This record gives sequence, C-alpha cells and structure tokens, in this order.
Amino acid sequence: MNQEKSTQLRSPTRHFNVLLSPTPRSARLARLLATEWLRTWDLPHGITETAEHLVAELAANAATHGRLPGRDFRLALHATTDVLRIEVTDTRGDDLPRRQPPSTEAVSGRGLLLVEALADRWGVARGPVPRKTVWAELRLQKPEHDEPCSGATGGLF
Repeated sequence: MNQEKSTQLRSPTRHFNVLLSPTPRSARLARLLATEWLRTWDLPHGITETAEHLVAELAANAATHGRLPGRDFRLALHATTDVLRIEVTDTRGDDLPRRQPPSTEAVSGRGLLLVEALADRWGVARGPVPRKTVWAELRLQKPEHDEPCSGATGGLF
C-alpha cells in the first residue's frame, strides 16, 4: 500500500524567519508574509495592524539603506505571551539608522519617527560583522501599571 506523507505542521510556530533580496518588491513581500503569519495568532486588537506598519518600515529601510548587491536581508518575528518582537537584519552594519527631524519639504526621512511612535521599544544591535539588526517590540498584554513609552533603547545610535 502506498501512503501519502504530509508535511503539514500540527500547530503554527511562534517564530517566523525569512531571507529576502534587498528590493522594494521584497520589502512589500516581507509585510505581506508577516501579516499572514500574524493572522494565524489570536493577538490583541490592533497588534497585527501596528506590526504590519513596523515591518513595512523596517523592511523598506533595509531594502533602501541596508542594500548591498547580492546580500539579502532577514525578517524575523518572535511572539511570546507578552511581546511580539520584529527584527530586520541587513549587511550594512557600518550604516546605523539615525533618527533625524525631516525638513518640511522632504518626501522621506520620517520612518524612524513612525517606528518610535508605534513601537513600545525599539533599537539597533550590531553584529556579527558586517550585519546590524533593527528591532521593534510590541507589548501583547497591558502593563500592570502605567509606564511611559520607553522609546529607543538597546544602544541606538
């Protein structure tokens, strides 16, 4: 008897990881893949939409500013019961993100302001050479006491 083998997962994983080429099309794909993965979880209201915006911004930054021909960027999502962590790693560890107030005429340059406004915490981790990882975290449970948003942490330059 010939039995068909299935490779379906019994339950979805709480970690997602994908390598993508550093192009605008891949940045869009990163957002779509992340949104699809997040929809498999019963997350609090608004988390999926906020995470979608964060992934879009971080992936677009990797495809634009972290781009080196022939080197991919990595999108990773990690969900625990308390926190959703979004990580985008590129191979431009020499080019760290810097939040700067944009001029009123500028058509770009507001991405990190958006990340800071949406994330509960975010920052940059160097290494291993030549990489850097820009990360953002969203709390999945309300804190027991009101805390101000911590903003950028973890060695932001």
